[in-house]
Amino acid sequence: MNRAAEIFKLSRKYAYASIRMHESIAQKAGFASTDHKYLGFFIQRGKLTAGELAQLTGLTTGAVTGLINRLEKKALVKREADPHDQRKVIIHPDIPKMTALLAPFYQAFQSQTEQLIASFSEAEQAIIHDYLQKSLTLAEMTYTHLNQEKK
Repeated sequence: MNRAAEIFKLSRKYAYASIRMHESIAQKAGFASTDHKYLGFFIQRGKLTAGELAQLTGLTTGAVTGLINRLEKKALVKREADPHDQRKVIIHPDIPKMTALLAPFYQAFQSQTEQLIASFSEAEQAIIHDYLQKSLTLAEMTYTHLNQEKK
């Protein structure tokens, strides 16, 4: 097997291992499936409208409503009518609560990942960064293309 094929195979294996890891974290944190992953959008961006969350996640508006309901029951978000447009709902996250809930499950992984990255030279890190950046761009382009086809 050539190196490119090995990298592609390892990339798929990493994706599958990541799915299993996140599924386990979801269960341990009391979430159904990937709901906990959507907290990351709030942690990174702060308050969002329901429409913005739908656009970021690719979920339907109905699925976003269900997600917000589940997160609201856990007191992780609060809904508020947009004062400028009553048709919109702004979702306010409780970021400290979200972070406190998820941190115990990610601390060791993050620390070990930082150590792993530090074990590579600057030149190797630059190659890894370039590969991940280009892979991310490709995934985002594919996502955009697939969602344009729906319309």
